[in-house]
Amino acid sequence: MILTFGIRQTFGLFLPPIHAELGWSIAGLSFAWAIQNLLWGAFQPIAGAIADTRGPTWVAFFGGVAYVAGLWLMSEAHSPLSYGIGSGVLVGIGLACSGMSVVLGAVMRASPPEKRGLYGGIVTAGGSVGQLIFMPATQAMIAKWDWQPTLQILTVIGIAIALCAFALPREHKQAAAPTDKPGATSIGEALRTAFEDRSYILLVSGFFVCGFHLAFIGFHLPQFAALCGLSPTAASDSLALVGGFNAAGCILIGVMMKRMQSKYLLSWIYFLRSVAIAAFFLLPITEVSIRVFGAAMGLLWLSTVPPTSGLVARLFGTRYLTMLFGIAFFSHQVGAFIGAYWAGWLFETQGNYDAVWWVSIALGVLAAIVHLPIRERAPVPAIA
Repeated sequence: MILTFGIRQTFGLFLPPIHAELGWSIAGLSFAWAIQNLLWGAFQPIAGAIADTRGPTWVAFFGGVAYVAGLWLMSEAHSPLSYGIGSGVLVGIGLACSGMSVVLGAVMRASPPEKRGLYGGIVTAGGSVGQLIFMPATQAMIAKWDWQPTLQILTVIGIAIALCAFALPREHKQAAAPTDKPGATSIGEALRTAFEDRSYILLVSGFFVCGFHLAFIGFHLPQFAALCGLSPTAASDSLALVGGFNAAGCILIGVMMKRMQSKYLLSWIYFLRSVAIAAFFLLPITEVSIRVFGAAMGLLWLSTVPPTSGLVARLFGTRYLTMLFGIAFFSHQVGAFIGAYWAGWLFETQGNYDAVWWVSIALGVLAAIVHLPIRERAPVPAIA
């Protein structure tokens, strides 16, 4: 998680230097990032279904290999198309197989039910630690050696992603909850039961907003900082702070899941995101304010994941958790596709990101409302 999310989150730092040196359009580079998010989400349920039935090890190993191939192609790219295939297609597939859902599903299946929220928070925090490490390091390498050598270094580091896959359990094991019953339904039954559940549909819909926020801010904040006349380190520091504070936020949310219903936690997270975005956008944007914004958003960044995956586990048990969370994650990535590409298109056509900031605020409020009607209950024994 440290490697997959840490390296991937740095892609926005390459936007200004590539645009300045090669003249590739912001919209085109944003489209590659958007495709990455979409393929990551589209392949996630497939990777999840295989990991649920065959075990996660070889799924994650394949993902690591695809990820490294994508990084290598990015470093050798001489056209927007080849760069897009590397950063969009190959890294997107790699993230689907070696990213959050596969790892989170493996850990939560092996976790005691009363500790799933905490362990899920720790796993999610791994991605934040990676962001905290890789953001300033990558910015420093770009400043010293330029963007292409930096990508070559990240390619070598990325090899460890495939090797880490062998730390995951090779056999399909599950820690039983007191309410679980022996036996499991088929994938088809699990899907039918989930899509007939109104609470699941609301959860999936709300997760769309999370993806929109993360893709827009994570990829376009460096370009927005440049637009505001801020230094490149201001944006990289802000995104590093996102990672550092998110590690704390994810673990805190994992602990709070024992004391508060997950739907209320999610509602507060989305509402507070809207408050943080509105304050940042409407107040004067300075070197200090962008760093404060990074810290505030960090507490709310991936802290949606433990309660979202925890709700899926409570609604349907953990037998097909990776697949069902993967479907919710696809909704997340559709939001990421729109947030990433629309922001890039808007910048190319209007020269600013104003409309995206306003939509981000409105979507956060909407997501806060959508989660309230969810009926949180004990796991359904038939799919446990």
